[in-house]
Amino acid sequence: MGWQDNDGNPWGGQKPPDLKEAIEKIKKAIPFKIPFGGKHGLFPVIVIALLILWFASGVYFVAPDETGVVKRFGKAVRTTTPGPHYHAPAPVETVMKPRVTQVRRIEIGFRTIGDRQLGRFRAVTNESLMLTRAENIVNLTFIVQYKIKDAAAYLFNVKDQDKTVKDAAEAAMRETVGESAIDDILTTGKFKVQQDTKAILQRILDEYGAGIHIVAVQLQDVHPPDEVMAAFKDVASAKEDKAKMVNDAYGYRNEILPKAKGKASQVVNDAIAYKESKIISAEGDTSRFLQVLAQYKTAKEVTKKRLYIEMMEEILPGIDKVLVAEMIGKNMLPHLSLGGEMGKKINTK
Repeated sequence: MGWQDNDGNPWGGQKPPDLKEAIEKIKKAIPFKIPFGGKHGLFPVIVIALLILWFASGVYFVAPDETGVVKRFGKAVRTTTPGPHYHAPAPVETVMKPRVTQVRRIEIGFRTIGDRQLGRFRAVTNESLMLTRAENIVNLTFIVQYKIKDAAAYLFNVKDQDKTVKDAAEAAMRETVGESAIDDILTTGKFKVQQDTKAILQRILDEYGAGIHIVAVQLQDVHPPDEVMAAFKDVASAKEDKAKMVNDAYGYRNEILPKAKGKASQVVNDAIAYKESKIISAEGDTSRFLQVLAQYKTAKEVTKKRLYIEMMEEILPGIDKVLVAEMIGKNMLPHLSLGGEMGKKINTK
């Protein structure tokens, strides 16, 4: 703080008062005469002892989780760290020692009844009912956790610290909820609501100079008002059904696509193989035709007869064939051959 002595002098840079000088000032301030000698010689000793005790009352200790804030006639003049320190005795200076490491808790929208572990609480609907961006009503309860980051500012810049934090937190949450959709608040947007509210609340308290650090903003319960709870449950069920159907469709697609791709790949491979076989077959037929053509050009009649004979063997398989020269065949009488099995049957009759 600007008013803290850099040398750590509790007298703000001045020398402590001299004991004799203090006694003389006290004697002058008292309206009646005090016998400091003679038969009352013990009285000065008592006065000095009381003064020593009064000066000794200025010794104080600051615990490790505390920060000392020294006040001089009610005004904060310096802060002190953990350990032993000294301040001018009261009523000149007094010290306040807030616990700066303690995490304080503010409940908004509800109040815990009895032991927190029992989970009993009562609702405070005037704090929990809020309007969303689309002017839907949502019932929202949350807690705020904070610590002291500047002890002097915390003690002297705001009057009622807990109420200040509660009012600022409620205003910050209403601002965040008013800019959000109800579906986001009820489902996936809770974390964002917490973070946005924390940032707004910290900004407000910093503007107040409250000396407070917001540790966390945690949503406790978020649900629609009781009057429309059934309708929201139906909407939620419909969304779950939709999500299930979409997931089932994706699963069916993931199952069918690999099979279809496999079949398509097989058809393509079969077509490629068929194409290759047809090309090879056509090339073979072409090669044979070219060979026959070459023979035909050298011996047309012989090649023509050979092709005729080969064709007859192909179209009349399993039948005995006799080749007769053309000149001889003109003088032969055609007859039905009764040889073989058919001839045997006729002869037996």
